Amino acid sequence: YPVRRIFEVNATPIFDNEAVNGCLVVIHDITEIRRLETVRSDFVANVSHELKTPLTSIKGFVETLLEGALDDKKNNRNFLKIIQEHADRLDRLVDDLLSLSHLESKEIVLRRSDCNLYRLVEEVASGFASQLKKKGIEIKNELPQDLSLKADKARLEQVFINFIDNGIKFNKENGFIKIGSRQTDGEVRIGIEDSGIGIPQKDIPRIFERFYRVDKARSRELGGTGL
Repeated sequence: YPVRRIFEVNATPIFDNEAVNGCLVVIHDITEIRRLETVRSDFVANVSHELKTPLTSIKGFVETLLEGALDDKKNNRNFLKIIQEHADRLDRLVDDLLSLSHLESKEIVLRRSDCNLYRLVEEVASGFASQLKKKGIEIKNELPQDLSLKADKARLEQVFINFIDNGIKFNKENGFIKIGSRQTDGEVRIGIEDSGIGIPQKDIPRIFERFYRVDKARSRELGGTGL
């Protein structure tokens, strides 16, 4: 208490002239092992569920088309669009799983080079131009224009893409995404803020759980996997 722990206990009697004269007890703290087993089990269950849902829909609509709906000019294209959406969802899920596996292999080599953060954010933001325009969202790049550091540009780009993508998906119409920085003792701290729905305080400790999404229905609708 207050932390729940799990122990594996082995006890062996110590004999002296055929009488028990004591006991040797070996205690192993297996809390972390059990936690990892639970995480692995939950991960497999969640992956299965995430794969099953779109596959079931794809299979159902394909069967409907084969049974005659293919000749229904009014609905067949709509069915194909739904199949395409679920196929795209599967594609995103597989990409995220591959990225996760790659990251956890710890075989990643960071290729550090001089990187201007201001220009990097501008480049990433330009890739979201159509989505930003569609929702009327403004990106406020408040990073100093001369802010440079030694870093792996590709990895930093991936981080900014994730943040800006979520900042658009879960934002309000005509909102904003603000990116700023603070420099202390040779380090740079980046802060990203948006006018979106935010994350409830009770959910913050769980945001790094695999497949965890505050609003599962909306996250799926917007294409998020929670990975």
